[in-house]
Amino acid sequence: MNVQSNKIEKEAKMDQEPAGIITVDGVEYKISEMSDGAKAQLSNIQFVDHQVRQLQNEWAVSDTARLGYQAALKGELLKSAKK
Repeated sequence: MNVQSNKIEKEAKMDQEPAGIITVDGVEYKISEMSDGAKAQLSNIQFVDHQVRQLQNEWAVSDTARLGYQAALKGELLKSAKK
């Protein structure tokens, strides 16, 4: 799950600082001084990052459910085998 997030982070090499500064490829930029186009791209990246986190959470829930169903199946198979 983290592989996708790490891949995006490595490709973008972008971290947002709380003081309205972002770092891209080791260079700091003030968000207030960015062009509208750059702000739009930053917004796009933030949106996609949010979507990736949401999908990772859904994956974790689905994976947990699958493990539960698998355990339940094994239990049912054991019950059937004892009959």
